[in-house]
Amino acid sequence: MTEHTLKGKNVLIAGGAKNLGGLIARQAADAGANVAIHFNSESSRPDAEQTLAAVEAAGVRGAIFQGDLTVPANLARLFDDAESAIGPLDVAVNTVGRVLRKPIAETTEEEYDAMFDINSKAAYFFIQEAGRHLADGGKIVTVVTALLAAFTDGYSTYAGGKSPVEHFTRAAAKEFAPRGISVTAVAPGPMDTPFFYGQETPERVEFHKSQAMGNQLTRIEDIAPIVRFLASEGWWITGQTIFANGGYTTR
Repeated sequence: MTEHTLKGKNVLIAGGAKNLGGLIARQAADAGANVAIHFNSESSRPDAEQTLAAVEAAGVRGAIFQGDLTVPANLARLFDDAESAIGPLDVAVNTVGRVLRKPIAETTEEEYDAMFDINSKAAYFFIQEAGRHLADGGKIVTVVTALLAAFTDGYSTYAGGKSPVEHFTRAAAKEFAPRGISVTAVAPGPMDTPFFYGQETPERVEFHKSQAMGNQLTRIEDIAPIVRFLASEGWWITGQTIFANGGYTTR
């Protein structure tokens, strides 16, 4: 029987420098995978270097790469460079995203374009490049948001920009199935990271906590093991969006 583990596999993580992506990188390395870590801005380089050090301390190969993933050519280069650094890729995980809480009536065209570029366009072409590069039997995982199942205000461009990724996931799961490649999405609730707090008042933070089991936000420690599972023993799951948010939303 085939063993589905990360040992000896090569993993690319977009947004892998810190927060959720950083923890996924560390856990993949601990499981025996070589890890290529992408980061977007120069301000994240120190985090990427710290995560790289943790990956290499686990006794596996690692590398870091910077790039704006809203440019498809940069995505193609990222996959090529990652392969050159750690070998043919088996797993591709996309954790990148941009959040904006703003009423529709106040949202500018520039804000709309920026939100859809990173949350939708980059996700589409990440899946495309993963389909081109991953070995047969590979795994693709994209982090979306529990707001896909919410009826709420303020997050029209964030949830709206992430919602097409469900359809990209389903289409890719069918198209890549003949090669044994699974394609999934994970939908966390509001996460206890700086990514979330900049958008909310203290009162709204408490409201979001109250909607989940245990009166708490989603933690990165709740989500990283799910990604690791989908990239290994959970290989049979494909075309799905998995809501993992303590009951914050469901459908």
